[in-house]
Amino acid sequence: MNKKGNSIIKLVVTICIVFGFVWFLIVSPMITFHNNEKKLEKAAKRYFEIHSNSLPTGSRVKTLSLKELYDNGLLEGDIEVPNSKKVCSIGNSWVKVRKEDNLYRYYVYLECGMFRSKIDHEGPEIKLNGSSEVTLGIDEEYKEAGVASVIDKNDGKLKVEDVTIKGNVDANKLGKYTIEYIAFDNLKNRSVVTREVNVVKTIGSTTKKLLNGEANFKGYPANNYVRFSNVIYQIYGMSGDNVMLVSAEDIGFVNYNKIDKWLDYYYNLLDDAAKNMIVSSKFCNMEVDSVAAEGIVDCNSFTKRRKIYIPSVVDVNKTLVDGNSFMKPSTMSWVSNTSPDGNAYLTRSYFNGDGFGKNYMLYDPNTNYGVRPMIVIKGASLIVDGEGTFEKPFVLSDFKKGKGGTLVNERETGEYLSVNGTLFRVIEGMKDGTTKVIADHAVGSRNDVVETTFDATKEVITYNPKDKGSVAYYINNAATKYYDTNYFAKHTIEVPVYKDKFIYGKEAKTNKYDVILSAPNMYEIFSTKSTLSVESSEYSSYWLMNTSEAKYTGAAVFFAGSVVDRELRVGESFGVRVVAYLKKGLVISNGDGSYYSPYIVK
Repeated sequence: MNKKGNSIIKLVVTICIVFGFVWFLIVSPMITFHNNEKKLEKAAKRYFEIHSNSLPTGSRVKTLSLKELYDNGLLEGDIEVPNSKKVCSIGNSWVKVRKEDNLYRYYVYLECGMFRSKIDHEGPEIKLNGSSEVTLGIDEEYKEAGVASVIDKNDGKLKVEDVTIKGNVDANKLGKYTIEYIAFDNLKNRSVVTREVNVVKTIGSTTKKLLNGEANFKGYPANNYVRFSNVIYQIYGMSGDNVMLVSAEDIGFVNYNKIDKWLDYYYNLLDDAAKNMIVSSKFCNMEVDSVAAEGIVDCNSFTKRRKIYIPSVVDVNKTLVDGNSFMKPSTMSWVSNTSPDGNAYLTRSYFNGDGFGKNYMLYDPNTNYGVRPMIVIKGASLIVDGEGTFEKPFVLSDFKKGKGGTLVNERETGEYLSVNGTLFRVIEGMKDGTTKVIADHAVGSRNDVVETTFDATKEVITYNPKDKGSVAYYINNAATKYYDTNYFAKHTIEVPVYKDKFIYGKEAKTNKYDVILSAPNMYEIFSTKSTLSVESSEYSSYWLMNTSEAKYTGAAVFFAGSVVDRELRVGESFGVRVVAYLKKGLVISNGDGSYYSPYIVK
């Protein structure tokens, strides 16, 4: 046979093989599948011959599942996927019957592996109004948003009124609720979509309930305390749907004219979760004269939108009840306003002398007083614990409790630690694995005050741990008997020295020393007197490390909480409060990092 004949034979053989594969893999299985569809339809017709009273009337549709046909003995053997022994889907295969033009028409849908009937078997697409996931504050009213549209591929746009809505939301009970939206096309193919409603305790809904129609809290409320980024704040009131908070204590000292810079420092210490809760807002900062300041409740000048600021005289005045308010601290704290002469206002619970009975006093903006940050947080922020009291403040979802065995260095700014029975507060976790902390209060008690003074033979006061005449020497050496220094690492401190006045960020120089214990830096977070405990709020004053090149000028915190940064009297003494660095590798055990339940350090 010649080459041409061989080529023809090969071509014929190839065609036969291809045809055989096509027949075996496609044509024959498809024929088998269609025959099975016919079996299904025949079985359904036989069913209605037996149960004629089950035939649908009007526009109704009757559905028979493959399982029902099996159960009624109307099919011989299993219907299998072509070319296999696998049984076709029992749950997803059916026959629907509907009366059309006085005749019953049968619609067969069979699902067998990759083979599926071409008949319409999918329900319509349901689109909801609003989100499919809703967070609802407890006691807030749940308003059903309903359905936006129902569209079927074959039947087109259907009526949203025909959608069945199932499920209820108990807005008075915490929990997750599911609302079902059920729709059918003309062939009664069913679709279901759901909306998840999570009823939670939010700061917004809780605040609205506590305020009971009032714009803000007044007087001395006992139920508006919040733990935010490990600082105790109090709820001031609502700001739209969001909530305004003000620190319940001074967080630091600063000159009025450097408040913005200091607040940036504080904001950068917040954890990311807390920052994400804060809403950029406008704060009152108008200029007022001293007479108007005592009663003004309307603001006519605001900052640009910003993350953090301080209260104004307007904010304080709105909370006054017979001259008393939680916005007036026992310490002396700046408010945001200035007077026409350029001085700035302070507020406190009471003033003496010329200020007796007043809510505000004017001071040089270059002096140092307390700062109480004010912020607005998202009303949807979750409350995960607490009762809103001073002892059990609301705890927000920015806080993640430390687990036993966690490194101290991994804990957050503001958390409390118990170190061999002494209470400390975390300033910052350092990159070298140590943890910078500050003692919660000065050493000693009302009946056993530990104090020291400067060397009066030297006109310039220096903070120098190597100089026996310096309070720094006493703190780094003699004060160690009050603390178990086995927990602390030796570290380098930078002591700020000012030319004349103490101005934040305006140091003339800094001196470096290696120490175990040191005094706080005036401008560092938590260097202010804590108002969370009797010991720290009523007892000893304490030295700060800040000094000046001016004659006898040093810095300390007076027992009332205000800063002494002036020429000191010879022999004037103050207490001892220390800053230290916990050694790396130390871990926490039980506790939640709060004042009343500090982490125990091991």
